[in-house]
Amino acid sequence: MTEAPFPHPGHAEDEALYFEDLETGRQFPIPSRTMTDALFAAFQLASGDNHPIHYDVEYCRAQGHKHMLAHGFQVLIQTAAGAGRFPFMLSASMIGFIDQSSRFLKPVHVGDTLYCMLTISALKEQRTTGVVTVASCVHNQDQELVMEGEQTYLVRKRDPGA
Repeated sequence: MTEAPFPHPGHAEDEALYFEDLETGRQFPIPSRTMTDALFAAFQLASGDNHPIHYDVEYCRAQGHKHMLAHGFQVLIQTAAGAGRFPFMLSASMIGFIDQSSRFLKPVHVGDTLYCMLTISALKEQRTTGVVTVASCVHNQDQELVMEGEQTYLVRKRDPGA
């Protein structure tokens, strides 16, 4: 019996957008995520950050926190573009992630649910490519802004000769 080749579905579901297709103000929501004990443990393992503020509940309470405090990078990674549709919509036109900045405004604890949004805030045309700047923001379940920042991406033009 000969098996048919596996029908690889590919990864891009949308028609690729190019630099010319983008406009400021366009939003790319990222699905919400509740910060669980398991996510804290996984981040501690991956990051190697062993400060007790991130894993010892009693230490955290002694410091005035209601529970373990998320590491800033643990909050930041919730805005990873690949967690939403942005890089899939750009598909083959995406060249790369080139810069990132962020400000952490309020604490994030175990049990908080985070809601993230990427919004195109600037487009800088170049000869054959363009630089896309997206504002990133993270709100908690109380609608408090806990993190804001920017990310920049290098994107191909559809017709670099035009």
